Amino acid sequence: MKILLMRITLRATWVHSLKEKRMVVKSVIQRLKNKFNISVGEVGEQDIHQTIVIGITGVCGSSAQVDSTIENIIKFIEDITDAEIIKIESEEEDF
Repeated sequence: MKILLMRITLRATWVHSLKEKRMVVKSVIQRLKNKFNISVGEVGEQDIHQTIVIGITGVCGSSAQVDSTIENIIKFIEDITDAEIIKIESEEEDF
């Protein structure tokens, strides 16, 4: 069994308040949870309104499944939001 760990940083240049950012973050997090059955949360830069940092963790059966899930998550985020992905950190751990 493998554990997927990701940290994705997004830039949302059109967001001008923390309230707007909160709406974007809540939408992205909920849609990711529903689509992939993973744990997702905002993990950094909460006070900077144009930067979104999302932490993701999940359990996969194999390394191939981890790689596939990472690719699918990135593609899904690109499809559901206009925010630009500026950094992706990922790793897998054995369980």
